[in-house]
Amino acid sequence: MQMVEIAQCLAQSESQKVKLKGHIYSRRNFGNLTFIHLRDRTGVIQLVVEEPRLLLQVRALELETPVLVEGELVPTSNGSEVKLHYIEALSEPSLKLPVEIAKDKKMSALNLKSMLDYRPLTLRNEKTRAIFKMEAVLCAAFRQFLTSEGFTEIHSPKIVSTGTEGGAQVFKLDYFGRPAFLAQSPQFYKQMMVGVFERVFEIGPVYRAEEHDTSRHLNEYISMDFEMGFIQSEEDVINMQVRLLKYMFEQLREKCVNELELWQAVVPIIKESIPQIDLEEAITLLESKYTWRAQSGDLDPEGEKLLCAYFAEKENSELVYVRRYPLSARPFYTMPYGEQKSRSFDLLFRGLEITTGGQRIHRPEELIAGMHRVGLNESEFGDYLQCFQYGMPPHGGLAIGLERLAKQLLELPNVRLASLFPRDRQRISP
Repeated sequence: MQMVEIAQCLAQSESQKVKLKGHIYSRRNFGNLTFIHLRDRTGVIQLVVEEPRLLLQVRALELETPVLVEGELVPTSNGSEVKLHYIEALSEPSLKLPVEIAKDKKMSALNLKSMLDYRPLTLRNEKTRAIFKMEAVLCAAFRQFLTSEGFTEIHSPKIVSTGTEGGAQVFKLDYFGRPAFLAQSPQFYKQMMVGVFERVFEIGPVYRAEEHDTSRHLNEYISMDFEMGFIQSEEDVINMQVRLLKYMFEQLREKCVNELELWQAVVPIIKESIPQIDLEEAITLLESKYTWRAQSGDLDPEGEKLLCAYFAEKENSELVYVRRYPLSARPFYTMPYGEQKSRSFDLLFRGLEITTGGQRIHRPEELIAGMHRVGLNESEFGDYLQCFQYGMPPHGGLAIGLERLAKQLLELPNVRLASLFPRDRQRISP
């Protein structure tokens, strides 16, 4: 008898003997009959237990016990089920489950603290683990598309000698008696590698010592970055991302049918382009149409939501690019647009920023002027400046926050739910 996976059983239309491995996901007892839901990495299938000797055995097993089972696969009107003939526990759980992970309603009612305190267990819930199956597909699609466009994947260091943004949101380390930091982004290394490969991308963790403790902030998250050389302007970066997102969303619809159905999630269909609006125009629009007022010359969370709602209604787009942010609000390496503005942009999706990007300065004297503008000394950035001093093409790039993208796709109430083991101001375990 050959070992098979649950997905293979569910696809069969004929009776046959099967052998399966998995976890006891749930169990219902009815007198002389017991139903077990068995879970493996490919799905969930129902086992029917009728033999008295097996009834005693399965009712003594704790939920989540890993088991080996044999039985007869029987097609039903709802798919397939297995009439159990043999079961063997592969290990014995020493504790009862503290949460009912097989019941979506009970899981949905859990507070965030309990959901995260018991994370090694709550991740076993079928709906919860679907989040991370979808994130895996998004990352694979990101990698596939950019590779097909001539990008080379890189892996930059996460322990660095200086903060990328030049700000205070960095985690400091003692590196063998020397000061060091956790990288806020792979930005410097992406730019250096444009001089090597012209087009590069990276998927990896980044670290921000954010003081904010909100439903949209994490102190460690997965950033999907790319950088490309020989561009005309930031529009080349935007055009690349539009095609990239279109591909990522197509892959998600194709490969995550069951996962999307579990969440009743709707993936946007991107046609030829995504609407764009300058920040100043966006502020004027919101102030004229709504009671919203700009507080610091930027969009706050309410403004982002209102702007997305406007474009969803007027242009049937759940995504919108906001461009031309003030130069003072962007990192020193951002290419200016005139005297006060920059060639930068954010991409908003259903009311939340999921991408920041733009064109970078590629001339060393302008880059040094940018450092002086924000109070930085170029002597601290010698390694970074080296590639510019020996010639760099016009270039630009962006970063997509994976967890924020997943949060908005599934309409999760908190970005922590889109992180396997989230790190925030209060949490550094599990």
